[in-house]
Amino acid sequence: MTPSILQEYLRPGRFVDSDHPAVLGFAREHARGANDLERACALYYAVRDMVRYNPFQNFLSDDAYRASTCLERGEGWCVPKAALLAACARAAEIPARVGYADVKNHLTSARLTERMGTDLFIYHGFAELWLEDKWVKATPAFNLELCTKFRVMPLEFDGRNDSIFHAFDADQRRHMEYVGQRGSFADVPVEEIKQAFGTLYPNFYNLGPDAANEFFA
Repeated sequence: MTPSILQEYLRPGRFVDSDHPAVLGFAREHARGANDLERACALYYAVRDMVRYNPFQNFLSDDAYRASTCLERGEGWCVPKAALLAACARAAEIPARVGYADVKNHLTSARLTERMGTDLFIYHGFAELWLEDKWVKATPAFNLELCTKFRVMPLEFDGRNDSIFHAFDADQRRHMEYVGQRGSFADVPVEEIKQAFGTLYPNFYNLGPDAANEFFA
């Protein structure tokens, strides 16, 4: 891949808004290291653990998908947290994009399954960072505190190997099963995600502003 092609993954996007002041400040503070790989790893752990995972969002609002909003609220679900990691990487001059897969979460909470009507999570989001001349997947969705509470193994990231959800948890129960890929994008394909969510999760998708009153536990 030539450097000119990579430029697309360094520019700010509408949702991967790497030029937002809050994102720039967060990246400056946490992108510590002697090289891109070290800075990428530092950013991964900052996004993973400093932004709480919460899937109860107002999916009707564009802000539910935006990196800077996720950072400012201090919480988000997998899609904006992946966008935030990609945005921070771009702010640190590391090419980054966002990718999506459909997954089955065999350990999802009963309340979330009831609201969604299924254990299938479509458009599960992760970031892909260009490190050492290749794309590497990084999934910062579940913060360490949440993983400890649910006895789920936290995802580590070394910058060289894909970091995707484990198939089994700490007690060897089935956890996450990847069932399909949705592709990689320079920016969050919000309209596609909204349409798919509205079709598969009509009640969950239409939580609206009241979603802020619910918490993932």
